[in-house]
Amino acid sequence: MRDAAIVDVIRTPSGRGKPGGALSDIHPADLLAGVLVELLRRNDLDPALVDDVIGGCVTQSGEQAGNITRTAVLSAGFPDSVPGVTVDRQCGSSQQAAAFAAQGVLAGAYDIVIACGVESMSRVPLGSDLGEASIGGALLAHRYPDGLVNQGVSAELIAQRWGLERDALDAFATRSHSRAAAAAASGAFDAELIAVPTPDSGSVTGDETIRPATTVDGLAGLNPSFRTDALAARFPQLDWRITPGNSSPLTDGASAALIMSSAAADRLGLRPRARFHSFAVAGSDPLLMLTGILPATRKLLERSGVGLGDIDAYEVNEAFAPIPLLWQQEFDADPEKLNPRGGAIALGHPLGSSGTRLLATLVNELEASGGRYGLQTMCEGGGTANATLIEVLH
Repeated sequence: MRDAAIVDVIRTPSGRGKPGGALSDIHPADLLAGVLVELLRRNDLDPALVDDVIGGCVTQSGEQAGNITRTAVLSAGFPDSVPGVTVDRQCGSSQQAAAFAAQGVLAGAYDIVIACGVESMSRVPLGSDLGEASIGGALLAHRYPDGLVNQGVSAELIAQRWGLERDALDAFATRSHSRAAAAAASGAFDAELIAVPTPDSGSVTGDETIRPATTVDGLAGLNPSFRTDALAARFPQLDWRITPGNSSPLTDGASAALIMSSAAADRLGLRPRARFHSFAVAGSDPLLMLTGILPATRKLLERSGVGLGDIDAYEVNEAFAPIPLLWQQEFDADPEKLNPRGGAIALGHPLGSSGTRLLATLVNELEASGGRYGLQTMCEGGGTANATLIEVLH
């Protein structure tokens, strides 16, 4: 029976996704290419053996247009024969890339495949692919006559509906920075991080978005990010709790996972670190948008036959603080297992790369703690979500 093994998974440090950020002088295709090169180097793998490269990217315009994954494959010096494809499931793009890659291995379509992702939010700003256009036409307007909203407003609606107060959101954000800072200081990220050379002959070696000095009192002084007079009139029940402090920052980054059958790994003398156990994807109300992690997780647990209590670590993407708190509340999950090394509020959320970034952190956490099962789930724009269960092979 075929399996889909994770042989290695790595990421760049996070860079602030604004001009002047640590990675902002690097073309996104080059940023991803550097990760691909390092993934092969670490595993002494001939790139000609790679059947496909599946990458995630959300804002596929400008420097990220034209199938950036294929551009990165060529930029990395892979043979012309190695293909590449770019997928967009919004924030879950590279998690979906990993699922597609693993499912291809399980189906026998691939022996060796790379799943990856990239987003340079400093060079290709969020929303720049849409401009002044509308994402939908008359049919969508007919179904949602009041219109949909951005993700920040969805996070506000979730916080209000699930009773997640501003102080709880700020406390969770503070915890994210504290845990990430402690992990960084202990060297816990060393196995997943790669150094990124910069054009000025420097090198980026650590996450730029972690703020160790973050406090609840400091976050309490920040103003709401998404309130406008028009939105306040439409949603009078909201008291506007989402701020820059309890949201993930704009981020640059790239990540990649080497996935293959155990038979291929054995043939190449490589040791599988983990295997994919189960997958799920679900849709949800596009107005609330970010609640899809709930049905996706339920579907995953039902399919896998593994109970939540048997899972040793949970990576629930911290797009906004209400999202992991909602998940924790709905599943009565152990907060000590939830994002134990911090999450996207501290480690950044380079949209197209975040799924494989979570996978890197999850694999390393389970290896370090001696855990067996790890779950990751990602809320996504438009009202979808991915959930993945992995099993570490100690």
